[in-house]
Amino acid sequence: MTLLHDLEAIIQDRKTADPSSSWTAKLLAKGPEKCAEKFGEEAIEAIIEAVKGDRAKLASEGADALYHFLVMLAARDVPLDDVLAELAKRQGQSGLEEKASRPKG
Repeated sequence: MTLLHDLEAIIQDRKTADPSSSWTAKLLAKGPEKCAEKFGEEAIEAIIEAVKGDRAKLASEGADALYHFLVMLAARDVPLDDVLAELAKRQGQSGLEEKASRPKG
């Protein structure tokens, strides 16, 4: 188990929690679209800190983005291991090769 897997398990537990008892439960109760919106907001905040060059704030916003990414995955019942498996398939392949192998559309 990794830290991300531990966090994923906590998020899964919160799917059935009372929304008034947990930020994660409240966010999940608002649906996948709201979870995706919140992930987007956090990703933008991380981008802003990357551009500014503030390492500490980027680390903090990166943590927020990772958390909200996991919430978004949970909202659509996509396990973290599916994402990791996709990364594993791409390992050892150049980014240019990987992009060229994607279906056009």
